[in-house]
Amino acid sequence: MRTRRNTVVIGMVMAVGMVLTVADIASAGQDQESGRYWSVPRTADGQPDLQGIWANNSATPLQRPEQFGEKAVLTDEELAELTQLIEEFRDNEQAGDLLGDRLIQQALGNATFNDFDAETGNYNAFWLVDRELDNRTSLVIEPSNGRIPPLTPSAQERAEARRAYAREHPSDAAENRGHGDRCVHFEAPRISAGYNSYLQILQTPDYVGVTQEMGHISRMIPVDGRALLASGIRLWTGDSRGYWDGDTLVVETSNYSGVARFQGATDSLRVTERYTRLDADTLEHVVTMNDPNTWTEPWTVRLLLERTEDAIFEYACHEGNYAMPGILGGARAEERAAAENE
Repeated sequence: MRTRRNTVVIGMVMAVGMVLTVADIASAGQDQESGRYWSVPRTADGQPDLQGIWANNSATPLQRPEQFGEKAVLTDEELAELTQLIEEFRDNEQAGDLLGDRLIQQALGNATFNDFDAETGNYNAFWLVDRELDNRTSLVIEPSNGRIPPLTPSAQERAEARRAYAREHPSDAAENRGHGDRCVHFEAPRISAGYNSYLQILQTPDYVGVTQEMGHISRMIPVDGRALLASGIRLWTGDSRGYWDGDTLVVETSNYSGVARFQGATDSLRVTERYTRLDADTLEHVVTMNDPNTWTEPWTVRLLLERTEDAIFEYACHEGNYAMPGILGGARAEERAAAENE
């Protein structure tokens, strides 16, 4: 986990919080923050230059909290009230309750978001990067209610079967634990924020490389028009192909492996990403998930990434994974205790 400052600061990023569209920026020809004229920089081969390290430390929840109803954007007064509420909540909380949707959902008192790892605890807030809050009430922009669509009946059955198996076999072996516990895989593209949520982009005429800090996953995305892999070849992060749509890099990914279960999806998942420079320091990253075997309709997330001079750090998950022996050892101890009681 990276540290930026000694406290978690919820910043009011008003300029990027008004949900401007790419068309708005292109027509204005201005930097969002300074108001000065700005044009997209170019690489040596003339493509839009997206290179650099970009941070996703947004505190905006992935899904819209129920208290906001159909409201997609908060007023400045509502944002100030929410910021104050979060400041009061986070002072005495552990880091796990300050990540992702939990920060705002728990500050609002939504009981379905129980304490994170209440039994064993977690990092304290000292170790967390600064978080930024803007006027948006959700990162999900489609559907318009700001929430991930319902699961299909077959997806509900799969999810319940996995939960039932996990209840009966929580830690029979390391293979019973999730991908993250085992340090074997982390989702890409990454849409969650606040925990190693940085990415680096490099470009050549034929490829765009995207490296995410979480899980040190690197994707080499061809932009030279080559054909997709055969449908029988399945990859943990899928098979990506990119192309330029004006100043926007569009990346389409398919051929996901069924074992990856990206956002709980099947191997029929198709992900479309759109990367667009909005100004010198803001990269818009729009991600659409489409799997008719999992959700009743596609859904789209809009991230606003901030340029940073900070480095991408190694995510040495396996080297520091001391929790796995503890998890398995604790499970064996519980089994012995249960056997003695019988």
